[in-house]
Amino acid sequence: MQTILEMRGIQKTFHGVNALSNVNLTVNEGQIHAIVGENGAGKSTLMKVLSGVYPAGEYEGTVRFQGEDCEFKDISDSEKKGIIIIHQELALVPLLSISENIFLGHEIARHGLIDSIAMHARSQQLLHQLGLSESPDALVTHLGIGKQQLIEIAKALAKKVKLLILDEPTASLNEQDSQRLLQLLLELKAEGISCILISHKLNEVTQVADAITVLRDGNTVVSMDCHAEAVSEDLIVRHMVGRELEDRYPKRHPSIGDVKLEVKNWTVMHALHPQHTVIDNVSFSLRQGEILGIAGLMGAGRTELAMSLFGRTYGSSSRGEVFLDGRSIDTSTVEKCIQLGIAYLTEDRKGAGLVLEQSIAWNTSLAHLKAVSSFQVIDPIKDTQVAEDYRKKLHIRCAGIDAHAIHLSGGNQQKVVLSKWLFTNPEVLILDEPTRGIDVGAKFEIYSIIESLAAQGKSILMISSELPELLGMCDRILVLNEGRFVAEFPIVQATQEKIMKSIVTSTEKKTWH
Repeated sequence: MQTILEMRGIQKTFHGVNALSNVNLTVNEGQIHAIVGENGAGKSTLMKVLSGVYPAGEYEGTVRFQGEDCEFKDISDSEKKGIIIIHQELALVPLLSISENIFLGHEIARHGLIDSIAMHARSQQLLHQLGLSESPDALVTHLGIGKQQLIEIAKALAKKVKLLILDEPTASLNEQDSQRLLQLLLELKAEGISCILISHKLNEVTQVADAITVLRDGNTVVSMDCHAEAVSEDLIVRHMVGRELEDRYPKRHPSIGDVKLEVKNWTVMHALHPQHTVIDNVSFSLRQGEILGIAGLMGAGRTELAMSLFGRTYGSSSRGEVFLDGRSIDTSTVEKCIQLGIAYLTEDRKGAGLVLEQSIAWNTSLAHLKAVSSFQVIDPIKDTQVAEDYRKKLHIRCAGIDAHAIHLSGGNQQKVVLSKWLFTNPEVLILDEPTRGIDVGAKFEIYSIIESLAAQGKSILMISSELPELLGMCDRILVLNEGRFVAEFPIVQATQEKIMKSIVTSTEKKTWH
């Protein structure tokens, strides 16, 4: 098998700190090569070196592609060679059509004018190849996240990709869309396209990868040929964290008390289309010390439910009742929710959870400035002390609390968001995808924090697309489908099969009636 890519002795530093130290990587033609490692291990940095985001001269080492030494000046330089990277945050323009997005920046032109007919026809071919029935004229904003991910791949195919790099491609996808994407990677591999897959979902890595390279602390730990040796998830984890990780979830000894939060007959209308019901007359209760999970497919309404309860930050309107400790409460604004002891950790930590260009200290106290202020002026000594306390408690790995949030790994960014809400001293925490895009080691740390909070008597509502996570952490699971709760399982009775069956069955009933 011929080699398509060789990276040798790659070193990259930021402000005197080594992000990559003598990293080596070899990828063969027609191969799916997975790169795994904890957050901050150097995976994304290595791919930015390869794709020209960090141009030649800003790193040490050699990049050799298809037998030729390469020194890319920028992304367009690497794309000309057929190296295409798809980042975790999709780079689509919502209000442009599918066709316009596919050819954005490299439009087909004739006599100096954009050839819309040719672009439409080529887009139609690409959509058919990817199994999509949408019109090339459809706006991207009307597509679900799974289909948007496929449009990103269509963009890569339009650029005649030879090496496709995918950074956490299934992080935001449900199980069905994830499997569809993995199957597509296998089909592209059969067509001779090489692929580098970065993922924290080790079950998916072992499912499709031909080879796996593990990075730890900016170093290459090992490269494994999946066809020459048995590569298990446990083996990968051992290489990633440098030790045995016996349990994926902390052991729980729940002590569940009285009902803390109760929601009755809650209905939420769509934010942009007020005639459409997103949450349809749902009711549920959450007890003290309980971790209550909400499962459901993408688009089921889980995030919309959470946001509507937290200061009505989603929806054109909502109605129903919310009770805290048995008394009716007003949750109409975020400020009122915080004062009542309710916190919401968003699924979008970069877009809505953090101010990335501000420091860790600035972000930590943001939701509770009164506590670090005297006479409405922030006390820098108090502010610093609070941030330092949470840095130590949550083991946030950083150069210091003055470091900007944008420079942290995903796991450490999530800890800062969690710090922000813990500082408000909440009684009820709504956690929306609390470990999305986080490695297995950092996940365990987040799980341990969640378990500790529940042991302290905090009431936790946990939304997750990863069913093993809900099964490993929760005391009870509610299943949401098309805006309604369709099943409830005590954890001793819950299985992935039962949860998925309840979703399918409820969808079929709605279709029939």
